[in-house]
Amino acid sequence: MQGPAAPKDPEKKRDSFYIMKEKDIFGTKTDDGRGIQYLYQDCERLVNSAQITGGVTDESQLALLRSVDGLKKLVHSIGISVETKNPKEKVIVVFQMYGKHDIYGGGTKLQATLRGDGAEQKIYLSQAQWAEDDDIPGQIYVILETPNETAALNIRLYLNDGYYAPKIVEEDEIAFGSAEYRQMIARSCVSCGYGKRLRRVIEQAKSGREVTIAYIGGSITQGAGAAPIHTQCYAYQSYRKFQEICGNKENVRLIKAGVGGTPSELGMIRFERDVLRDGMVNPDMIVIEFAVNDEGDETKGDCYESLIRKALKQPNEPAVILLFSVFANDENLQERMIPIGNHYHLPMVSIKNAVTEQFYKKQGAGRVMTKNQFFYDIYHPTNAGHTVMADCLAYLWKQAELSEGAAESVLHEPLIGNTFENVRLLDKKDGYKNAQIFPGGFTETDRVLQCVEMDAVVEPVPEFPFNWHYDGKNTRQPYFEMKIVCRALVLIFKDSGETDAGRADIFVDGRYVRTADPFVNGWLHCNAIIILNASESGSHFVRVQMQETDRDKKFTILGFGYVE
Repeated sequence: MQGPAAPKDPEKKRDSFYIMKEKDIFGTKTDDGRGIQYLYQDCERLVNSAQITGGVTDESQLALLRSVDGLKKLVHSIGISVETKNPKEKVIVVFQMYGKHDIYGGGTKLQATLRGDGAEQKIYLSQAQWAEDDDIPGQIYVILETPNETAALNIRLYLNDGYYAPKIVEEDEIAFGSAEYRQMIARSCVSCGYGKRLRRVIEQAKSGREVTIAYIGGSITQGAGAAPIHTQCYAYQSYRKFQEICGNKENVRLIKAGVGGTPSELGMIRFERDVLRDGMVNPDMIVIEFAVNDEGDETKGDCYESLIRKALKQPNEPAVILLFSVFANDENLQERMIPIGNHYHLPMVSIKNAVTEQFYKKQGAGRVMTKNQFFYDIYHPTNAGHTVMADCLAYLWKQAELSEGAAESVLHEPLIGNTFENVRLLDKKDGYKNAQIFPGGFTETDRVLQCVEMDAVVEPVPEFPFNWHYDGKNTRQPYFEMKIVCRALVLIFKDSGETDAGRADIFVDGRYVRTADPFVNGWLHCNAIIILNASESGSHFVRVQMQETDRDKKFTILGFGYVE
């Protein structure tokens, strides 16, 4: 009988800090039957995680996390552990570096294969075969044998000699429902607005009639950070809370229309398709959440106000609620948006007002939860954060029911603008009688698209599947042309960091307007840019022309938003 092997010499104890600690993940089913969860580390996410989860304040160490060379200088090894429902389940964790030239294919992939039993395994950076194209830490993805199940992930960075990490501070559990928690939630109510529309929806739900709540926004409304995304997101949680508070016999319905990385500039074009479902649905309540997405709104509020007016103008007079989410740096755009809400006397909820001040208080002296407990990453809430958002909406509904205000929201003259109030989508499916399409080389249909989880469904669906795609093969016709009668026009194109993507120049009436560059943001999503904004409607000729050096590259026109 063979005895146990002699133990190895113990490793030197090293300082370390967490970048993920008991992080809830959810393995979305893939084509091969496994589950996968992506955790992006670019765009300051890794730095933010080191600050919030790891407590790192040393700016020189944080700066090293912004590049692969810096990561190798700072980090000795990466400790990873995962807990799954079945502790024997095989789990693969990959930390992928992005490349300088080939973003997704040129960088190193550090991989660990472990079990879901919570035992830590280390990846030693000195043993990795580093790629020449390495640029920045890009993403971590976890592959689970069993799809559509949750797991808990821990990742910490062990430091090289000469670097030191702060002491790990254990967090108290969040006291949901405590007096301090209720006070935090109450701070979120910016205004109940003129409550007639909202009170009418509440009364309708209480009477047993069917009520539909629609949510439109960015990735937070999509559910990013929630695990599982379709039932832990704030939209689903709050719609269920409305059913509990005001519903009768399961008479509340959900429409969820969040698309990651997109502002109201795209939301206003998606409204008829994604909220009204092409006229098949008339929501009774519409929650609009773009307070952390609209920095990219070229009109600085015109598109946002246009979307609000579009919602308010619906024939069934829905209640419209403005929701202001917040980033981990305590920033959002509510200072721009609250005046618009006040202008139309709308109910408004600020997550920023609720949580940011208490983050900086000590436990027992007013702090309810830490940033690490609220934020999944620099942009998105955790499950607990989504619960807070749902509770803030529920508080508004209770206050609206108690309030005596019965005035009606009025469509005043616009405060900032209503240029796009009547904007509509034009794509291969939804035509426009005053538009003639000459696709040139844009004859294909792109199927590699941004996909999002809609409503209460976990399976993602593609955004803008009825598109015009140039595949780089018809180099004799590297253009798309359109004659259209309109006053304003928005081009929606596919953003991508892929090496085979190309840039296209936009011409209107023979004049160069701008270049559509799929590398500006560098990840797969939908980008909307204004290419025409005239004072009067007229006939215009639009040409989308591949740049001469990119004639053999790919480009996708997802659609247009037009105002007649």
